Amino acid sequence: MPLAPLRDPNLEVPRFQTRLGIAGAFALVAFAVLLTRFVYLQLIQNEYYATRAEDNRISVVPIQPTRGLILDRNGVVLARNYSAYTLEVDTHLADREQTINALSRIITIEPRDRRRFRRLLDEMRGAESIPIRTRLSDEELARFAANRYRVPGVDIKARLFREYPFRETASHMVGYIGRINERDLDRLEKEDLAAEYRGTDYIGRTGLESVYERELHGVTGSAEVEIDANGRAIRTLRSTAPVAGRNIELTVDMRLQQVAERAFGDYRGALVAIEPSTGGVLAFVSKPGFDPNLFVEGIDATSWESLNNNPDHPLTNRALAGVYPPGSTVKPFMALAALQSGKRTPGATIQDPGFFSLPGVAHHWRDWKVGGHGAVDLHRSITQSCDTYYYALGNDLGIDLIHSALAPFGFGQKTGVDLDGERSGVLPSQEWKM
Repeated sequence: MPLAPLRDPNLEVPRFQTRLGIAGAFALVAFAVLLTRFVYLQLIQNEYYATRAEDNRISVVPIQPTRGLILDRNGVVLARNYSAYTLEVDTHLADREQTINALSRIITIEPRDRRRFRRLLDEMRGAESIPIRTRLSDEELARFAANRYRVPGVDIKARLFREYPFRETASHMVGYIGRINERDLDRLEKEDLAAEYRGTDYIGRTGLESVYERELHGVTGSAEVEIDANGRAIRTLRSTAPVAGRNIELTVDMRLQQVAERAFGDYRGALVAIEPSTGGVLAFVSKPGFDPNLFVEGIDATSWESLNNNPDHPLTNRALAGVYPPGSTVKPFMALAALQSGKRTPGATIQDPGFFSLPGVAHHWRDWKVGGHGAVDLHRSITQSCDTYYYALGNDLGIDLIHSALAPFGFGQKTGVDLDGERSGVLPSQEWKM
């Protein structure tokens, strides 16, 4: 077999030197690029990345303010707060159902807890965690603490809860709060209040809780917390304390409110008692009422069905939105219209047989007193509340004169009471009729 030809060293050395030079140049360029990047990151971008690193190490946590109380004129508490522990599930967990199943072997999780959790998951899309159980007992707290390692992504949080100690009494007036949902977040964003509600779970839904939401809510605080690589808090670096919400003191007297509601018994109806000298509302009754505590954590389906399908409509605020005939309370104003228009004089009398009828009309409008009041003048028509006198007077005045006489006193208009949903009454006229 022929031997391979020997390489000429004079030719190979220049080639090797060329390759070595190319490799060296490539290495120099690479090191130059790395050095340039190093200088760029360490010197030019130093402040930016130092801030990023600090942000990763420090978390700004909102501190929820204590909601203000609602008190009656004597300092009786109608809406208060209390502290309790909740069991919350991280919303970013990929296997939430498995985690909840594992949790149910440690703490009792009812089907209604699961349904409420799924509903809150839809309503509170921006939340970091959602409660699966609220108001844990001491025994449940201890049991979870011993088995916490079995359910990563589940944690215990201390939260303030709202309570209405008088339950159905004054429920339409006081109202209730509910969990903030996506619609609330959109509205707060439009009103430039989203930052103020960071860390807040509840917002006023109805009644005074809604009307005075801004005053009751307070100002959110914040804390800068140092965290480790797992996101756990190590220590608090600095904090700004929240400002508690203002207490709202009403003109209502809760003792009078309770007496008025008891007087209704099982009857439906409405009552508003006003202090004449100030115009302050002393009692505000709508019967039947409801228990506002049911709505704080989200009402369950059974309770909602019971309220919503009740023929007595307990959720309707009759004192605010009900439209009813004025009854005998309108008689003094009609008497004043009679004097101003000259249709009656104080001494003029009518004979009350116990009913009134229009000429040519067979129907009789009956007085409350069988047999009538006999001779009735203006003064006696008011003190005896004689219906027949005012049937005849109304016919003599006519609809438009009644309208113009009663309108200045606020008939047919809203009162402007500090509750949402008020409806105005009806003060008829020919124009209204058309």
